[in-house]
Amino acid sequence: MTNNNLERNIILTGFMGTGKTTVGRLLAERLDRRFVDMDLLLETQFGKPISAVFAEEGEPVFRDAERTLCAQLAQERGLVISTGGGALVDPANRAALGQTGMLLCLTATVDEILRRVETAEDRPLLGERSARRQRIATLLHARRDAYGAIPHQIDTAGRTPEAIINQVLAALAADGEAPGMSVLPVHTPEGQYDICLGDGLLRHAGHLLANRGLRPGPAAIVTNSRVAEHHAKTLAGSLREAGFEPHLCLAPEGEQHKTLATVATLYDQFLAAKLDRNSPIIALGGGVIGDMTGFAAATYLRGAPFVQIPTTLLSMVDASVGGKTGVDLPQGKNLVGAFKQPAAVIIDTAVLGSLPPAEFASGMAEVIKHGIIGAPALFEMLETGLPRPEGPRHKHLVAEAVRVKIAVVEEDPFEQGRRAVLNLGHTFGHAIELVSNFTIRHGEGVALGIIAATHLAIALGRCEPALVDRVIQVMDRHGLPVELPGYDSGAIIAAMGHDKKRAGKTLRFIIPQALGDVVIIDDPGIAWVQDALGRVLGK
Repeated sequence: MTNNNLERNIILTGFMGTGKTTVGRLLAERLDRRFVDMDLLLETQFGKPISAVFAEEGEPVFRDAERTLCAQLAQERGLVISTGGGALVDPANRAALGQTGMLLCLTATVDEILRRVETAEDRPLLGERSARRQRIATLLHARRDAYGAIPHQIDTAGRTPEAIINQVLAALAADGEAPGMSVLPVHTPEGQYDICLGDGLLRHAGHLLANRGLRPGPAAIVTNSRVAEHHAKTLAGSLREAGFEPHLCLAPEGEQHKTLATVATLYDQFLAAKLDRNSPIIALGGGVIGDMTGFAAATYLRGAPFVQIPTTLLSMVDASVGGKTGVDLPQGKNLVGAFKQPAAVIIDTAVLGSLPPAEFASGMAEVIKHGIIGAPALFEMLETGLPRPEGPRHKHLVAEAVRVKIAVVEEDPFEQGRRAVLNLGHTFGHAIELVSNFTIRHGEGVALGIIAATHLAIALGRCEPALVDRVIQVMDRHGLPVELPGYDSGAIIAAMGHDKKRAGKTLRFIIPQALGDVVIIDDPGIAWVQDALGRVLGK
């Protein structure tokens, strides 16, 4: 940790029961710092429990004292501070403490918070125990924007204090490398690579790549003309500052161009740029650019370093993680490809601000999918949060979705088993895309596919009927289609026969049994598949 980081305060905030005091005290011991529990200081100041302050003097009196304490603590350095759950809801308090160091918000699901505070007595905002769950949900909803404004978010559900502390320390180290950056390490059979995540990272890309062992010299930026117009100049300037010699290599835009013929044009451009086996090949764009560039990097001179810089929400949370690359054949998507782990991934969430609404919504389908697979707290947030969050909440959305994929791909790097759960909705969705001649976006197909897969799970008696209503509502809330009239179910089922996820002649589906519980099933029966698809097609 740098000297600057040693002087900065570490401020833990979040809802009651998320572990601020426990983690803060242990973190302070680890770092040999003074620990400040704001609620404990305020109880000492008032000479009574916080519940008594609320009952006898009122919440405004307590909040005034809390505001004064925040201003006082902002004058000190080198502290680990645990705030009360409502302390940083006030923007002035956030600003005061944020100027002194790093703000981190600890989070958990409604049910996890309820479990932790169920027997607590001194919780004046929760009221009667019988109504606590609803009160927690209501307060979380009211505070969602304030908590979402905290730059660093850490989900504590199911994690030990030690694991949370390690995440805090990683955030501190990354923030010193680029302001506001988080680093998510990914372990692979070949070693490890970093996912660098934060706002404005394109300006730091050259420095970040050099720090991760990529050799300065010739480097390819593979993109399309639309993305190049917005972002190539910033990236190229950053690379030059770090000693790289960037060469712009253009590919046509759109899934229809994700072909071997396009990859051949990239080889020609690499040769013209005099790239060697140590020259970074950087994908700047969405999933199509990432898939093609990764395949080109895997095969050019039998393999050159590959870097992912995704510019769409969908590619940030899906294609940028896991090393799967490929191109399409006329018979189906991604039928030719290779596993090529990136040397680094740089996710600049600031670029999401320029995405068209339909493109952003398409990415939300993958975020929702990851919530269903392994992050119930993320799914709950999407049920009540803003349809298009901004700022730090962008970063939190992406980070939580990416963490789900990291956990799965680390367990199964070559898609031999568990990794197949990431294809939730894809057997239906890819077939829908193919039949539409790719006029339906990938995320839109996935959204419809997840709804169909949930109908299939219900028909098979594998999940509660209420889940499909929640899935439909969250898809609709985030601008995704929930039905697809006018398409022929027979054509879609026929298209499934070309899906690379099939097992021999058997179709493979991923279905949700509950939030956080998805399973793989083979050959569930064509009648059940037709029925599930028919519900999405409105038949």
